[in-house]
Parts: sequence; C-alpha cells; structure tokens
Amino acid sequence: MPADLFQSLLSNAWAVILVILFFGGSIFVHELGHFLAARWCGLHIERFSIGFGPAIWSWRGKDGVEYRISWLPLGGYVALPQIAAMEAIEGKGAGAVDFSKLPPASYGARMLTLVAGAAFNILFALALACIIWIKGQPTSSPATSTTIGYVAPTLTLEDGREVPSPAREAGLLPGDRIAAIDGEPVKDWGDVVQGIVTGSGRTEAGTPVTTFTIVREGTEAAQDITVYPLLAGPDQFRRVGIDSGYELIVLEVAPGSLAEQAGLAVGDHLLSIDGQRVLNVATYAELLKADHTAPLAMLVQRGESVVALTLPPQFSEDPPLGLALTTNFAVEHPTPFAQLAGHARMTWRTLSSLLNPQSDIGLSKMSGPVGIARVLHSAAQVSFVAVLMFTILINVNLAIFNLLPIPVLDGGQMLFATIARLRRRALPSSFVLATQSAFMILLFGAMLYVTVFGDIRRLARDISDKPAAASQSPEPPSEASE
Repeated sequence: MPADLFQSLLSNAWAVILVILFFGGSIFVHELGHFLAARWCGLHIERFSIGFGPAIWSWRGKDGVEYRISWLPLGGYVALPQIAAMEAIEGKGAGAVDFSKLPPASYGARMLTLVAGAAFNILFALALACIIWIKGQPTSSPATSTTIGYVAPTLTLEDGREVPSPAREAGLLPGDRIAAIDGEPVKDWGDVVQGIVTGSGRTEAGTPVTTFTIVREGTEAAQDITVYPLLAGPDQFRRVGIDSGYELIVLEVAPGSLAEQAGLAVGDHLLSIDGQRVLNVATYAELLKADHTAPLAMLVQRGESVVALTLPPQFSEDPPLGLALTTNFAVEHPTPFAQLAGHARMTWRTLSSLLNPQSDIGLSKMSGPVGIARVLHSAAQVSFVAVLMFTILINVNLAIFNLLPIPVLDGGQMLFATIARLRRRALPSSFVLATQSAFMILLFGAMLYVTVFGDIRRLARDISDKPAAASQSPEPPSEASE
C-alpha cells in the first residue's frame, strides 16, 4: 500500500473517531445532565437513549434503567414518566413499574432536571474552552482583520450572469476599516461575514440592504455607506463582493525566477504593485495576471525601510513570478467565558435571522446531524484545536436550542410545568401528549428537510465539484470570500 494512501486512511479513520467522540459525546453529555439531575431528585428513570427509534443495542441495568443506542442519531432522550408521558414518542418501556402509580414530580425537580441538560452542555463547552485557553488558538491576519483588502468588480449570480458587485457600486474601497454592520460592532472578519449573511434589512421594494459603518484611510470620522447585497454563490447567501485586508509576506523566492531578478527577498512585505496597494492575494493575482510589456514598479517593506523594486516585463506565456507568499499567524489565548460568549452571540444571531421573515436565511441553509458531522470531519483533518472549537459551538447551540419554549424540547417542558404551577393544576395529559407528538413530527420533518435539502445537497455538490477543481489550475478568486 502506498505511504500516502495509508496516511490518508489513517487520517480519515482518526477524523471519524473524533466525530463519534465529540458529536456523540455532546449528545451524551446533554442527556447525562438530565439523568444525573433526575437521579439526584429521586425520580424514576425508565430509559437512557442516545438516538431515537428502535434500539441497535440495549441493556437494563441493576438500577432498572434501560440503556440503549438507537437507530436515528438525531439526538437522544431520558425517559422520565414523572415529568412527561412520552410513550408515543419514546416507545413503551419494558420495565415492571406502573407509571400511573408514580407520584408526579415537584415543580423544582422538573425545572432542575430539565435545565440540567443545557447546563451540562455549557459545562462541557467551558471545559473544552479551558483547554483552548491553555493550549492556544491559532489565528491569522485574514481572520482577525476588519479592513477591506479587496473589492470584487463583479459577482456571479445563480443563472451565471456576472453583475457589478454591490460593494464596488456602493463605493467601498480597499483600506476601509469596517466598524459596524447594521449598527452591530464587528471585531473580526467572521463578524463581518455573519453580519452580511444574517442581515435582515430591506428597502420598501423588498431589496436586501445593509449599512456599513466604515472609517476611511486618512480620516478619523466614521461614515455610513448603504450597500445592496445580492444573493449569490451555491447557497444563495447575501454577498457584497469584499474580502479581508492583510499583509502579504514573501515566504520563498524561486531561484532564477522573475522575483529573484527583481531583487525580492524572503521576509519582504509587499506594499504596492504598479502604484496600487496590495492588501489581499486577489489584488496581487489580478495585477500579475495581465500581460505586461513594460516593467512594473513595486514597493516592499524590508525591515525598517521601504525599498523600490522593478519587476521585469512578463507575459501570460511566461513562468510564474516565482514567489511563495504567506501572512502573519499568531496563537491567541481567549478566556473560556469570552469563547462561550462569542459562540452564544453567533448562535443567537443566526437563530434570530432564521425566525426573521425579512432575512434570507431559511432551513435549507442550516446544518443537521449530517452537516455537523461533515464539518467536524473536516475540522479533524485540520487540527485537534479546530475540533474543540467546533464542539464548543455545537454545545452552545444545543444548550440554547433546547431551552427554547417549544413543546418536545426542554424549554417547552419547562413552559408546561410553569403554566401548570401558575394554574395550580396539571395540564390535561391528552393535551400535553398531542402537543408533544405534533411538535415531534414537525421537528423531525424540519430535520429531514435540512438533511436532504441542505446537508446532502451540499455534500453532493462538493463531490461533483472535486473532479472539476482538480482538473483546473488555480486562479485568483472572482468573488470575495464573504
């Protein structure tokens, strides 16, 4: 077996193991919170299941609890008949206990048991965040920048038409520092992208609109610029046609190349080519892609000095310039609470956008279990820290989502318990069961829709795009990464 194939198999096997550990582990942690809280409150526990539906494996312990792994890996549950009769959803238990003779759980026991799942997810996320805090989180200039480095001339729409980019038409310029989007401050490029994608602004005619608060180079005062995003890209997200600004540093100069002839050296920081500032690799690629029959002036930062160089004339048939470029990288140590707060803001903003009819975020743009496992698999092939970062996001998502006041979720059960306490009598069991069953059908329907029209569609598209990408030589991006 070739060494590279063997290494690839090992890498994929390790990635799959990490997916099972951290994705399955996140579900397990949530249900463990319910389980331990119920035990502490003295409630009867009928079943502890990871997944829904028929059992793949089950075992009834000496404590009378049936432990099982079920076929549908869409979550899990702890069957607690004193809190809710869910036999129609969870299946009838095989234990000898008559549930009708069990005393109902107190309000305090209900609330503690129900909130414990989300609490354990947060505790698990906090523990993982502590590891990142100690170990460090790799980051780069493109990710931490809030400066525009590239404004695309055009965007490609779904029908293949190329239209002027909204950023170019609005007058955004390379070097503009983005302070806020739609009034929300941004601290890195991820905030910029999320602000555009999850935006819900619309004109009276229904056209998407976004307000950029920017600080232009050479000025100190902030100004607002109105941009009209377009739905572009394979997933039809709002896009304006910008990418982040960052430094380009010479990592390697090929012997005998045009770059060596021009006098470029390792460590040089590219400032401008042909009088145009270079703040992004797309600008660099565009400037060098055109045929040049005359030398090009170049400015580079070398140590404390700015050095003027001249690039020899080059043509499209000539070999590449001969440069390998990089940018600045660093290791940050964000506090655990800062990490959780950032993920909570991202989750809440996405959820708000999903529920806002003015936004362009729909269920098909969400990720279900298949999509989450796929991202985790990709993260596992990058680094262990990337897996930890995404797992923290998963657990914050699980905590917030499960506390929403939706029947069949923990928050819905808490709402029912609170209503029953306020009216001083239990809600009719037939009403609770019917409501839970209806929302379970809706939830599974939504997850099926997300899986088929979101996860599987994206997976199929990426698989079909791989051969085409492999057969083409790399080209500078025609659209910005936002």
